[in-house]
Amino acid sequence: MNPSTSTTAGERVRSGALVARTRRRLAESASPTTPTAIARAVRAEAGVVGHADVLHALRVLHQEFAGLGPLAELVRDTTVTDVLVTSPDEVWVDRGGGLVRADVSFDTEDAVRRLAQRLAAAVGRRLDEASPFVDAWLPETTSHGEVRLHAVLPPIVRSTSLSLRVLRPAAHTLAGLRASGTFDESIAVLLRQVVLARLSFLVVGGTGSGKTTLLAAMLGAVPPGERVVCVEDAHELRPDHPHFVRLVVRPPNVEGAGRISTRDLVRQALRMRPDRLVVGEVRGEEVCELLAALNTGHEGGAGTLHANSPAEVPARVEALAALGGLGRAALHSQLGAAVRLVLHMVRLPGGDRVLDSISVLAKETDRVVVTPAWRRGAGRGPAWEDLAELVRHRGGWASCSA
Repeated sequence: MNPSTSTTAGERVRSGALVARTRRRLAESASPTTPTAIARAVRAEAGVVGHADVLHALRVLHQEFAGLGPLAELVRDTTVTDVLVTSPDEVWVDRGGGLVRADVSFDTEDAVRRLAQRLAAAVGRRLDEASPFVDAWLPETTSHGEVRLHAVLPPIVRSTSLSLRVLRPAAHTLAGLRASGTFDESIAVLLRQVVLARLSFLVVGGTGSGKTTLLAAMLGAVPPGERVVCVEDAHELRPDHPHFVRLVVRPPNVEGAGRISTRDLVRQALRMRPDRLVVGEVRGEEVCELLAALNTGHEGGAGTLHANSPAEVPARVEALAALGGLGRAALHSQLGAAVRLVLHMVRLPGGDRVLDSISVLAKETDRVVVTPAWRRGAGRGPAWEDLAELVRHRGGWASCSA
């Protein structure tokens, strides 16, 4: 037997026992679990174990009781947008080009489960056999951005599944997106005209396609004298605008009380004298209040919507409106009068996020149809003149060679 292998294995066994003893001591203690308390507990339980075992126990316990544990370094990496744990030895990250294996692991399945439960508890949520999944935003305690937590416990999954979506603080602008290749200069001019003309619009696309980024950039083009009131699930939108007011939804606490929904906040936003009403992500019955507001004088509103193509928008909104009791005929009537444009974002195979199309919504008989006005790579579409007329009618048209 290789002596070094034997020693390493012996250290792992002793370190594991030391960690377990120290964990019990900390659990039985009434004092806060601070780094000093962890170090004191390790020393009290160490006995005759070696320095390597003590250092290993300190590292493991500090990760277990503080912050994001072994995932903290990955979240601190400013290129990482997602961290996914599928098993103790399978941790993946996305840096914009797809998932890659991270050089990080957990000692046991219990370690992953404890981290997930501790993070859930930090935001007042339950994660146990009675409530085996959780979706919540973690407290913003660093400058690295906000982190959205999703966790699922076995037996729903084979091993505790932990997903972290990291939102980096950034103020996006139309000029910045043009420079990064999201669209060219002529489309940047057009989008600015859309904002100045107070045309209501929806930004659609799949997960991670850049919907929120484009929406934030367009809100930054709103004249500084206008008040923008936004309803969000989290602090995602950070437009470069001096008069931006954010309302954030609140989930229920561990007793199931205290929930404040998006629909509740849209109603409150209407009483806050908004010049522009924005819903960060339209995902439920709040679409009824949003459409009603856009039809009663609150022009220039906006939001994002999960949809794989612009053509799917009417059916998607119809399904959401049904949750709020709005029938098909009424929905299509309100949608056709309230929302003028659909901006479709896509994420290319290499990871780049680009504006793929701009479409016009129009009412035809008893339903809303979506017609392309511009497409990436193809230029002007059938509804280009309709788009030009909408902008002209609202205050002019800048020359655009798209």
